[in-house]
Amino acid sequence: MERSLREGTSPSPEGSSPSLNLKDQPSAPSDTPGQPPAARTKPDPGSGVPSGPSAAGEALAVLTSFGRRLLVLVPVYLAGAAGLSVGFVLFGLALYLGWRRVRDEKERSLRAARQLLDDEERLTAKTLYMSHRELPAWVSFPDVEKAEWLNKIVAQVWPFLGQYMEKLLAETVAPAVRGSNPHLQTFTFTRVELGEKPLRIIGVKVHPSQRKDQILLDLNISYVGDVQIDVEVKKYFCKAGVKGMQLHGILRVILEPLLGDIPIVGAVSMFFIRRPILDINWTGMTNLLDIPGLSSLSDTMIMDSIAAFLVLPNRLLVPLVPDLQDVAQLRSPLPRGIIRIHLLAARGLSSKDKYVKGLIEGKSDPYALVRVGTQTFCSRVIDEDLNPQWGETYEVIVHEVPGQEIEVEVFDKDPDKDDFLGRMKLDVGKVLQTGVLDEWFPLQGGQGQVHLKLEWLSLLPDAEKLEQVLQWNRGVSSRPEPPSAAILVVYLDRAQDLPLKKGNKEPNPMVQLSIQDVTQESKAVYSTNSPVWEEAFRFFLQDPRSQEIDVQVKDDSRALTLGTLTLPLARLLTAPELTLDQWFQLSSSGPNSRLYMKLVMRILYLDSSEICFSTVPGTPGGWDLDSESPQKGSSVDAPPRPCHTTPDSHFGTENVLRIHVLEAQDLIAKDRFLGGLVKGKSDPYVKLKLAGRSFRSRVVREDLNPHWNEVFEVIVTSIPGQELEVEVFDKDLDKDDFLGRCKVSLTSVLNSGFLDEWLTLEDVPSGRLHLRLERLTPRPSAAELEEVLQVNSLIQTQKSAELAAALLSVYLERADDLPLRKGTKPPSPYAVLTVGETSHKTKTVPQASAPVWDEIASFLISKPHTESLELQVRGEGTGALGSLSLPLSELLEADRLCLDRWFSLTTGQGQVLLRAQLGILVSQHSGVEAHSHSYSHSSSSLSEEPELWGGTAHIISSAPELRQRLAHGDSPLEAPIGPLGQVKLTIWYYSEERKLVSIIHSCRALQQNGRDPPDPYVSLLLLPDKNRGTKRKTSQKKRTLNPEFNERFEWELPLDEAVRRKLDISVKSTSSFMSREREPLGKASALPLEPHHKPKGMVLEVSKHLPHHPPMQVQLDLAEIDLSQGAAQWYDLMVDKDKGNS
Repeated sequence: MERSLREGTSPSPEGSSPSLNLKDQPSAPSDTPGQPPAARTKPDPGSGVPSGPSAAGEALAVLTSFGRRLLVLVPVYLAGAAGLSVGFVLFGLALYLGWRRVRDEKERSLRAARQLLDDEERLTAKTLYMSHRELPAWVSFPDVEKAEWLNKIVAQVWPFLGQYMEKLLAETVAPAVRGSNPHLQTFTFTRVELGEKPLRIIGVKVHPSQRKDQILLDLNISYVGDVQIDVEVKKYFCKAGVKGMQLHGILRVILEPLLGDIPIVGAVSMFFIRRPILDINWTGMTNLLDIPGLSSLSDTMIMDSIAAFLVLPNRLLVPLVPDLQDVAQLRSPLPRGIIRIHLLAARGLSSKDKYVKGLIEGKSDPYALVRVGTQTFCSRVIDEDLNPQWGETYEVIVHEVPGQEIEVEVFDKDPDKDDFLGRMKLDVGKVLQTGVLDEWFPLQGGQGQVHLKLEWLSLLPDAEKLEQVLQWNRGVSSRPEPPSAAILVVYLDRAQDLPLKKGNKEPNPMVQLSIQDVTQESKAVYSTNSPVWEEAFRFFLQDPRSQEIDVQVKDDSRALTLGTLTLPLARLLTAPELTLDQWFQLSSSGPNSRLYMKLVMRILYLDSSEICFSTVPGTPGGWDLDSESPQKGSSVDAPPRPCHTTPDSHFGTENVLRIHVLEAQDLIAKDRFLGGLVKGKSDPYVKLKLAGRSFRSRVVREDLNPHWNEVFEVIVTSIPGQELEVEVFDKDLDKDDFLGRCKVSLTSVLNSGFLDEWLTLEDVPSGRLHLRLERLTPRPSAAELEEVLQVNSLIQTQKSAELAAALLSVYLERADDLPLRKGTKPPSPYAVLTVGETSHKTKTVPQASAPVWDEIASFLISKPHTESLELQVRGEGTGALGSLSLPLSELLEADRLCLDRWFSLTTGQGQVLLRAQLGILVSQHSGVEAHSHSYSHSSSSLSEEPELWGGTAHIISSAPELRQRLAHGDSPLEAPIGPLGQVKLTIWYYSEERKLVSIIHSCRALQQNGRDPPDPYVSLLLLPDKNRGTKRKTSQKKRTLNPEFNERFEWELPLDEAVRRKLDISVKSTSSFMSREREPLGKASALPLEPHHKPKGMVLEVSKHLPHHPPMQVQLDLAEIDLSQGAAQWYDLMVDKDKGNS
């Protein structure tokens, strides 16, 4: 029974049908996967079901098998009946057997493949727990992310990209191809179809940028498409085309500048950092190669055209907003730096030359190709040498870091085809980090090494470094060209009113720029005498002091000269930032013909102290801060670390915008009383929003024409599209009412430096606001600081925060040798930079004892002499790792107010590399004039005052500007200090605010009436009133004979009333700890003129009462000087008359 059961459940050699046997079996529960057949078919003894098929079923199976065998004999019988030969039967049988064998093999292969697929899916589902699903798009790799969503967008817009590509090829690529060869001047595109297969983006990498106004993206693109492009050269009746193309490469996309308004991004720049891989399926290439001079024309021509269009330094710029500023700068930005490549030697190269059909092995004739982007240099050939010595130097421009690579390929020179000996590649970022790199690099794809010395040259706008660079270059042996000392970038913008050709025809102007024997040409602009080129050109300069640039504007035939210009480059050395940005008049041209160019020169500087070496090679963190090796690059086990920071070129270029909120007029009334029956006024205040910061003025009660006179300051960058948002509100108990708004574009303010306007409030029936905006540009000059501090004290209002005198820019690059957690684990450090109440926190670098932050912070500084930069390095979850306190007074003593070096952490181990740069904020529109003379007023010097001031008096201008003379330093005319000391003060009438203003600056050489120095303060009283409303006093300074106050006091009163008042100024001190009595140290008074004088202004009286001396009076008539002017002057202190008489 078991035997018949087994036969029924397995294929029978007699050909029994398995389906028939299974049909007769009783129904059973589903088989459990994984169980053996015996377990699945074993009958249950106690179930009462028959254990096998019935007798009728067995008989039917036997009859079926017998019938099949009879059917096999039917063809034999038919062949015999027809009288055919046995060969036909055998031939038919052989065909059947062959077909059956092939079919069995196919089924066997399909079963094996299906089994393999099932096993693979089961294994994948078991290991990844993701059965029958693809890898999701959000799965990312360490530095490259998938972008399936972007591929879907590209597929959707692909037909529309085809329309743009057709226009691009016709207007841009076709002219480039026509200009590449004289035989292709009739080259045109007749058909452009991108096909149905879109470009795919394999991965996206986002680079962290030091600049806050740009985003860097690298797109790994792959295009295997069914593109069809047909071209025609009409001159030779030649047609060719492309049917299918592959393109693979890294496309860098830069989104800049970032704006404060929609669409957020001002422009998109695209380019290939390296040449992409291109494979083209040509059609009609044979016809194309029949054109004279095109025997080598293939992918190379198209590749060169693409390189001239989209490979660095060329870029495709797509502006997204109208009137974008500095489009030429975005299209061709200043290089990041220059790398000087010393191709020294190679060793251990493989021999490629063979003689006597390979029986005798020779050597090689090596030469090297050095390539950075589109810049390519070829060395000389060294005959029969496997260890060649080249000793050549090349200078390459670096545009993008990271991304660009230095590539060196070594070849063996042969008569037919040069043999490849190997290549090496190096990212330029490594050269930037080390400054100088001198190493042997192994060759990939071959054997041997190549010796390179790489030097990073920074671009400095400092003409003072030129002489040092020239002396350095004299000691550098360089061939085939001498080393460069500077680089010149010429932005060729446009021309106007060029002369016409004969017959009053419009010219096709192009420009030739030449420096010595190097000439570069611009594109030709057709049929216009006011062309726009917007191109950039770069020249290396050996000695800018003696070189000049020659500019020739010509017609595209080169036969007609439309204008010339010769400019000595020494003129740039005296220009601000070594930059000229202006119109230039053309000679040998029309009377109004001129050319607009921007010329930027930068000195190529290699800092001799830029490279430091570790004390113990190979030991990270073991740095010697005091010993800097003068050797410039060597092969050491551990890479050297930089001794100076390498910030972005935009570091320290911020400006400060000073916003004066002056007054408003005709505001609407929002207050209502008695249920709206009585109309009141408003309690207005102003809200300002700019650069992510908000400011709010004070509230002026019940006034529709309020005067605020408040000043606010904010750090701004040159990002276009920024706006100052101003809103006016009425202060209420519940919800403030809206009184209007206005916006001010910062573009004009940043360009002109000043704006003073009445702005109409929008969204309200009436109202206007008076604002004054001033751009303050930091200057690296400490000599102007005292003047700035005094100017700030003059324009400072009591209701505004203390004005900034300087801008501190800090670039924190990295730290090193930070303490480990629990002695073994590196911390996760971040840094906090603090100045006063302003702080900046950097990003957290996970698990690093030598973190790299690369972050910039800026701070407004009011008192650089007393403030300091505090830096704390902390670990995430571990607390403080170290701190640093840098007094800003050290920056004031540094060269160009800048410190750039390693600083040791004081409260812990480790060092930080940072750059701190201070810029003095000099106001050009404060209405304050500075003069270099100074003097004091005493009884002997006051009589000479009209002679000193008569020649410099000013007339009150129509604009309400304050003009103030500031005293600096000592003068030969300065009188000796009185016995009781002196007080320095300024007094003037501010007609714009209708206020009498006095500033108490300081006192000096006060009298000491005991063992301890006094605690002085200054008291001011506006006579004849002696009430609290006119009384003012400074803060009290402890135990000093030379107190510094710099405090401002104001009295609101009209000018005609001010001239009838007198100002009583007393210097006092607390007499004792237990007494409230005040001890006067001296007194000065301001009195009106005597009745026999005609009163024109105010008169200062300085009284002196010493023992045994009668009182003396000396009057200074301020009517002789404009009351809009003041004087910061020293006054001798006199004994108080009342105290003296008592």
